[in-house]
Amino acid sequence: MTVSRRTVVARVGRILPFLLLATTLSALGGGALAWSLGAQHNAEMLWNAGTLIAVVPALWWVAAAMRDRRFGADLIAVLALVGALAVGEHLAGALIAVMLATGRALDSAAERRATRDLRALSDRMPREVRRYDTDGVVTVPVDAILPGDRLIIGPGEVVPVDGLIAAEAAILDESALTGESVYAERRAGDGVRSGAVNAGAAVEIEATATAQDSTYAEIVRLAQEAAAQSAPVVRLADRFAVWFLPLTLTVSGAAWLLSGSAERAVAVLVVATPCPLLLAAPVAIVSGLSRAARLGVIVRSGGALENLGKATTLVLDKTGTITTGRPVGTDIVTAPGWTQTEVLRLAASADRFSPHVLAHAIVDAARDRQIAISVPADAVEVAGIGTSATVDGMRVRVGNHEVPSSPPQWAGTALTRATFDGAVIAWVSVDDGLIGAVLLSDPLRVDAPRTLRRLRAAGINRMVMLTGDRPAPAEHIAAMLGLDQVRADQTPADKVAGVQAEREKAVTAMVGDGVNDAPALAAADVGIALSGYGSTASSETADIVLATGRIDRLADAMLIARRSRRLAVQSATVGMGLSLVAMAFAAVGLLPPTIGALLQELIDLTVILNALRALRTPGVGTPALVADTEDLLRRFAAEHDRMRGELGAFRAAAHQLCDGNVVAALPLVQRADTFVQHVLLPHEHAEDHNLYPALATPLGSPEATATMSRMHAEIDSLARRLHTHVTVAEAKGGIGDAQREDLLACLYGLDELLAVHFVAEEENYFSLLPDAAPERTGGK
Repeated sequence: MTVSRRTVVARVGRILPFLLLATTLSALGGGALAWSLGAQHNAEMLWNAGTLIAVVPALWWVAAAMRDRRFGADLIAVLALVGALAVGEHLAGALIAVMLATGRALDSAAERRATRDLRALSDRMPREVRRYDTDGVVTVPVDAILPGDRLIIGPGEVVPVDGLIAAEAAILDESALTGESVYAERRAGDGVRSGAVNAGAAVEIEATATAQDSTYAEIVRLAQEAAAQSAPVVRLADRFAVWFLPLTLTVSGAAWLLSGSAERAVAVLVVATPCPLLLAAPVAIVSGLSRAARLGVIVRSGGALENLGKATTLVLDKTGTITTGRPVGTDIVTAPGWTQTEVLRLAASADRFSPHVLAHAIVDAARDRQIAISVPADAVEVAGIGTSATVDGMRVRVGNHEVPSSPPQWAGTALTRATFDGAVIAWVSVDDGLIGAVLLSDPLRVDAPRTLRRLRAAGINRMVMLTGDRPAPAEHIAAMLGLDQVRADQTPADKVAGVQAEREKAVTAMVGDGVNDAPALAAADVGIALSGYGSTASSETADIVLATGRIDRLADAMLIARRSRRLAVQSATVGMGLSLVAMAFAAVGLLPPTIGALLQELIDLTVILNALRALRTPGVGTPALVADTEDLLRRFAAEHDRMRGELGAFRAAAHQLCDGNVVAALPLVQRADTFVQHVLLPHEHAEDHNLYPALATPLGSPEATATMSRMHAEIDSLARRLHTHVTVAEAKGGIGDAQREDLLACLYGLDELLAVHFVAEEENYFSLLPDAAPERTGGK
């Protein structure tokens, strides 16, 4: 294999700092050993050798910087090295050489990203496709596809070109393009974009564009163009050196001219050795990188960490980023004569073997409520319509359904709630008669609200959501999180334009998880990807990867970046300030080169130790938990998961009362009361007596759980009131008119209070678990 000269030069340039560091360290260590054995002359020879070895690459770096019209801190280092040799400061020269090499090596390690790796984007696209031809179905290269060609896309295959559904219908996973987790259902004649995945049976499409002119190819081009427009990060040392270098040369030259002593000029150069610039700042940044890595945050470069530390605007994707990306059943609305349990049981039974993402959510909802699911017969799934199957002798259909323009009251209620909650409706019918509706939505990650609050506190003053999802769910999520702006129905190109518009106003970070986010991540000042649930492409394109898939690590990364950048600037500023004072003493002859070198090393040690404080960033990560406390958290988190399916009982009973169905409401009220007395209250009391005291230590104070205990008291009060109503109703043989208003207040109060309480506990306490499930949610 032939390797180009440019490639060889690039590889040598990357490893040279590490070779130089190894060589200068060897010279310094060898000299120290020789000195300890009494061989002073040999020690000085080794130290001089290390100094000379460092001069050659330093001159090369200075020449390269000058070609780019940059005059950085390396020039001061060269002058200091030469000056140390000239006045016989052997040890000082060797120390300066080691620090120059260390700073360069750290800088090289921190600045790994020169171009963005887009292979994951291009590798996802198929290279061949099946096409109808005169000889039947043949396999041809994707590049050979022309508009009008008829193609067959098998299950699980990626659509290679833009086209139209040619026959029947298709179920498509378009999350790579829109970020939306719910499958798209397309009928014959509907358009389909390249990059979508066929989530159903084999489908035939008619190409309307070539591969190069299709949607997915445009995504790759957008990412490449956005990456090319990203300017390289200028080293912090070089920015400070813009004024420090001419000042050093001026003071050194003036000392020589006014005193006539070259030794004073060298003394100024020695104490002006820019080790705080060359080493202290990179140490702070690399310490921040190390601290972030221990939390599962992979930062690709020191420049990315520095940019994150400066960011004041955050752009967020929705699906899979601040939501779980997994739809869940949130509510069930029933027709008169049907119960929530019956409707959910029939729907889950019909959908039991369906691969559809919404079907999985319905089945999971039934299992959460411990509802026995039947085995369906004659199951048929039709793209764009849903599933129909025979369940217990009834023909059950789940999915889309024609709803009358003037729907019955219960169906109108379902439509209204879906609008308010940004939910998707799965209608359930038996023998072609509607019996209920299951509302499904993509819930917030349990740690998303707290993460965004922490980001606000850390200095993010503007948050914008850019999502390919529909406006209703996007606006619902944005309102819950208090975002500054939301833009729905965004294409990848729209997202890039949105990020670029934000960049014109402030340093902008973008966080996303899908292939459709890759161009926007590339366009941001710093791109952040959640790899736990995202695509390889977005992770490859991002500057920072949240490897654990936990969004709360973003706030940790922001705090680390802010502190690391602050310590880097602080270390460089304090170090140079002390060097300026030493330069003044050296210029008037009060600080000879030997003492100056020792003083400079003391300054360097001080600022380096200060920079190492970036390894410890207060307020990041989760508090350390003892084994017993962690076991308690897991126990109560599991109980939350089991109880969540029963929380709808309060609203279901209240709806029956509102509709005037007093007889049908009583069994539901009794069921809700039984759940409260035998399941919910024992759980709440156990939390008060066992979990909350155990959390006092990791949270710092018993007051940290005081508000949750107060909510327990309110829940207990409403529970006693509900139980009294049930006792009275059972004694009278039914719910009296005098009870209805107060009973409704109890039911709706418990419904809302428990929803808020579950969310608060999961957000504040259960998220402390090191492997806290991001998909857990107590919201509605």
